Amino acid sequence: MEKLILVTGASRGIGSAILENLIGQVDGTFVGTATSQKGLDSINDLLKRTGATGQAMLWNALEKDSADGLVSEIKRQYGMAPNILINNAGITRDQLLLRMKSADWDDVIQANLTACFHLTQICCKSMLRARWGRIVNMSSVAAVTGNPGQTNYAAAKAGMIAFSKSLAMEVASRHITVNCVCPGFIDTEMLDGLTDDRKKSVYDLIPMGRFGTTDEIAHAVSFLVSDLSAYITGSCLHVNGGLVML
Repeated sequence: MEKLILVTGASRGIGSAILENLIGQVDGTFVGTATSQKGLDSINDLLKRTGATGQAMLWNALEKDSADGLVSEIKRQYGMAPNILINNAGITRDQLLLRMKSADWDDVIQANLTACFHLTQICCKSMLRARWGRIVNMSSVAAVTGNPGQTNYAAAKAGMIAFSKSLAMEVASRHITVNCVCPGFIDTEMLDGLTDDRKKSVYDLIPMGRFGTTDEIAHAVSFLVSDLSAYITGSCLHVNGGLVML
């Protein structure tokens, strides 16, 4: 079966690692999204360096009703919709609840959860007709533990898990799997926003004694889209060094 892989938020960090790892594991066409020209250039450079077929496309998860335009452009250029979808794009707008602005709540829910709903709904239609598909939604350890200052983000990521489980039940009979990956504290730019004291307090709680790498998250995603995971759906794969054990 011809495979078309869409990775949102693929220009840096975890998204870039996912895209590069999938290129090495899956024979298909790859589309990665970014929100800026710099991000598009980064994705296209990766595709060129690895010899992969595909391209970067501009897409912003904050823009409501933009998912249809993205998938329509993919179908126009490649003649099909994505049948492997990695919903990785997301944002944070951290603030204590009593100080959080309504716009910060709305933006985080839109970018992390509502955009996932719209993009998945559109791609799922083609997957159902083809009777095959892989959907991996990138959640977070915050979805199961909570995190001070992240009521919006934790709620969105927890919603993503419940969304995935419910959808998995709806489409399992058509050989479509829907799973989540919940990264713990991963060594990316997001850690730069933590104070040294906060980093140390988190670090000390991780049984494996280190932060995770983007490649370790990417390997989890690659497993969930591979034939090795064909009987796994509605699951949440926690990759956190033992920080949370479920």
